[in-house]
Amino acid sequence: MGPRGLSILQRIAELAGQLPAGRTLDVHLIDPAEGGQGSHPANQPAHLLTNTLAGQVTMFADGTGPSFTEWAASAGYRDFGGVYLPTGGTAGDPVGEHAYLPRQLLGGYLSWVFDRTVRSLPPHVRVVHHRDRAVDIEAHGGGDFTVHLRNGHVVPSDYVFLATGHCERVPTAQDRAYEEFAGTNADRNPWLVYCPHPYPVERLRNIAPGSTVAVQGFGLTAHDVISELTAGRGGVFRGSGWATEYLPSGREPRIELFSRQCLPFSARGVNQKGLTGQHRPRFFTREAVRLLRAEAVRRGDDPRLDFVAEVLPLLLKEMGYAYRAAADGRPVPPEEYEFTEDDRRAVEGIIDPLRGRAFPDRDAFRKFFVDYVVEDLEQAERGNRTSPVKAATDVIRDTRASLREAVEFSGLTPTSHRTFNSFYVPVMNRVSFGPPRHRNHQLLALMRAGIVDLAGGPGSKVVLDREAARFAIRTEYTGGTEIRHADALVIARLDAFHPEHDRSPLIRSLLARGLVRPYANGPFQPGGIDIDEQGRIVTAVGEPLPGAWAVGYPVEGPRFYTHALPRQGLASQFTADADASVRDMFAQIRHRHEAVQEDTYAGTDRKSVSVR
Repeated sequence: MGPRGLSILQRIAELAGQLPAGRTLDVHLIDPAEGGQGSHPANQPAHLLTNTLAGQVTMFADGTGPSFTEWAASAGYRDFGGVYLPTGGTAGDPVGEHAYLPRQLLGGYLSWVFDRTVRSLPPHVRVVHHRDRAVDIEAHGGGDFTVHLRNGHVVPSDYVFLATGHCERVPTAQDRAYEEFAGTNADRNPWLVYCPHPYPVERLRNIAPGSTVAVQGFGLTAHDVISELTAGRGGVFRGSGWATEYLPSGREPRIELFSRQCLPFSARGVNQKGLTGQHRPRFFTREAVRLLRAEAVRRGDDPRLDFVAEVLPLLLKEMGYAYRAAADGRPVPPEEYEFTEDDRRAVEGIIDPLRGRAFPDRDAFRKFFVDYVVEDLEQAERGNRTSPVKAATDVIRDTRASLREAVEFSGLTPTSHRTFNSFYVPVMNRVSFGPPRHRNHQLLALMRAGIVDLAGGPGSKVVLDREAARFAIRTEYTGGTEIRHADALVIARLDAFHPEHDRSPLIRSLLARGLVRPYANGPFQPGGIDIDEQGRIVTAVGEPLPGAWAVGYPVEGPRFYTHALPRQGLASQFTADADASVRDMFAQIRHRHEAVQEDTYAGTDRKSVSVR
């Protein structure tokens, strides 16, 4: 049970007083790991970092509990040059609100919130934590369920919440071809490894020191892979900023990076907005999106929008407005702002820096790549209000509510939705949701040290070189074809959740029973399972499944950008989703009159328990 499941438990605790008099409620949590941590286990390596300022992370958006930073301070954590230890006292420095803390600490925070939430439950609400996995759910008439666990036990239930988090795909034909290639050629090249999923990062231990590994991707997952293969193997980064240098341990492989566009993720700008500050949209607002839809209805047209033709112009103008205000160094009255050609070129250059560019060879592209990272870091150092570039890209983060208004629940035409997911979502992730600045400084240091290089340029492709018994990365440059060889291939990206292609026995069982169906916007299936706007699961016949809800990554499809944790003092879709579904459950409880069967583990004191 990760943060999404934890948010459900928090809402149950807050609303427990709404249970009918005399009713009890048993909450069965089914997860083999520690409560609350999910994909942020507290035992992962310390060099894997969160990607949000610690002071902006909280499980208490309403301020009723501590933020991540406040918890870390109260738990005695101190900063020893980027190493965080729970020493207490005055040694080291206080944990800063603008720090990017290790994800293992986030796991500790989430477990603390879980424990606090369980302790806060009234006597008539009890938690039973089954340290196992669910593999099937049967739905019976009248809204009752039987949940089957991997160990053979069953859990009767009146209501079900799916909060299963990130997923892992079944092997594709390409995966199988790469696996077969690595297996059949291992006698000729014992360094051959194919890693389609890098998490947990312990999977990367099969990559031999001194070998060459091609890493597909430049995003946050790629930074984790790079960190594990360098700092995770004993290498040391010294200095900071432009003075960052890397001292190899000698156990690293040689890392070569490539992707479809081969563009680095932009670094986060220095935060000048405070922990709760956001760009206030003037043009790309939820109301503007609703007006577009209402105007289409008035014309008798399809209310679904075309992202490129109707929504994108609003977003680009908003970015241009933020760019111009930062460039001029003063607020610009919205009514006076004109989206000029200069502003348009600047914003479009941020979105597509490769437009109109061609490269004769890898050396020319490497120079462009390094210059791009350096220039982006210079902009990041100026801050997200002072830098025109970072002010513009922060607009994307700060207008997610407007994007949700446009996209969610088939808000776009199917063709436009496909374009949005395939092109614009990756662009937005690259320019607005990149790594902390020091990660890109480390990338440059690793390139200077000869540990990291580029395997290719835009349009790179993987080829199986059977003669050499190695993976080959082929790029077509204007000056000719270049090929770089590697012994290992790592796919450094998270899988989108497509239920029909998911490894989970639970999801396969639910599909087979018709209890869930893939979400579809007409002929386009963006991913996720289908739900209604209250989070109720929609079955294969198109009807809500009574007593069943889904939140988080499993519904990334009907919903948009489900993985962001709440921020202190700001409205949170994360919290709203949990609140709506739990309130719906409590409303159903009040309308049901049959007795709730007591769990077989219940004792007279009704204490929460953990079951193996």
